[in-house]
Amino acid sequence: MKRTQKSRSPLKPVQLAVSAVFSALVCVATIIFTTVYVPQTRGFFNIGETMVYITALLFGPLVGGIAGGLGSMLADVILGYMEFAPATLVIKMCEGAVVGFLSRKTPRRESKKSWRAATSILGVAVGLLLATIGSTYYCGNVEVYLGTSTDPAFTLWIPAEVWYLIGGLVAFLMVFAGVRLEPTLGWTVLSITVGGLIMVTGYFIYELFLVGPGAFAEIPVNIGQMSVGLIVSIPVVRAVWKYLPSLREQQ
Repeated sequence: MKRTQKSRSPLKPVQLAVSAVFSALVCVATIIFTTVYVPQTRGFFNIGETMVYITALLFGPLVGGIAGGLGSMLADVILGYMEFAPATLVIKMCEGAVVGFLSRKTPRRESKKSWRAATSILGVAVGLLLATIGSTYYCGNVEVYLGTSTDPAFTLWIPAEVWYLIGGLVAFLMVFAGVRLEPTLGWTVLSITVGGLIMVTGYFIYELFLVGPGAFAEIPVNIGQMSVGLIVSIPVVRAVWKYLPSLREQQ
């Protein structure tokens, strides 16, 4: 007598629920601070990337991909960027899935000394990248928009020196964390960087067909968005792991 094998869904009920909740959080995070806009350079970014990385690091590639893709796409639809919605679904889904996958594949053979060196190098690189892009594209008068409003909620003046300070502080903290706290932090940084570069490349290719050479102007802007997401998501995830260690044990 043959047994009929039931088809299994790749998503467990808990994963389905978590995906729905974090899709909403990604969407809200993208919409709340819709745009930080710099008129002088026409640069802008949102904080949705941060929630994509947090979701992927906490729950892995499946939930990270679904929440990143659906949440970001919904934000585009709500904000009226319908022409970007299909690309956003695919690009952000790939980004979240890659970050979630790589972050759970930390190589175990390397020594702590090697990891400390790698983390220190990546920390300095991230700090330099943030200082360079921030001082170039996000200094001067900065307009902050909340929600779907077309008028800025408030305007700030940010001198380039602020980004130099932030970049130096980020580099120091990442090197310190890698040397004193968690040598393998560098792999998390690398995982986010690879996923982020997929996002940068994906939007560049799509915008190249959509708006032509203007797509080149968005490359540093998207790299800045990736850098901010990386810097914010790692300490948030570490704090969650501290109080909910079971999430980390599932990896």
